[in-house]
Amino acid sequence: MTMDNSKRRLHDVFFYGLYMDPDILNQKAVEPRNPRLGMVTDYVLRIGNKATLIRAGGESAYGLVYSLTHDEVYLLYWGSGLAEYRVKAVLVQIDGKDVVAMTCNLLNAPERDESNMEYAGKLKLAMTRLGVPVIFD
Repeated sequence: MTMDNSKRRLHDVFFYGLYMDPDILNQKAVEPRNPRLGMVTDYVLRIGNKATLIRAGGESAYGLVYSLTHDEVYLLYWGSGLAEYRVKAVLVQIDGKDVVAMTCNLLNAPERDESNMEYAGKLKLAMTRLGVPVIFD
């Protein structure tokens, strides 16, 4: 068995914000492969000026997992001016099974009084259209 260490190698990535929308990914020249509904436990989605996951015992955050290349993840975040996000591994429940996936999370969480109503409205519409439970802080 040969390991694929090429640029074509795919990695599971958990998206919880507007990047869940495959149309947005396609517009950014990213091909969302193998879409799956996922849930991370002990986190909550917080919408400030930007979206992020915050640790919260007993809570859950929902999103979509896609298979992407490292170059595609780079293009979405650091190539798009979202350099304040950092890659971390999360355990995502998909169809009752635990899967390790990458996610990109803000280095500094938004303050409780921070908000972006336009983003939150777009996110609610996208989540509803994509069948993702609409739950965020």
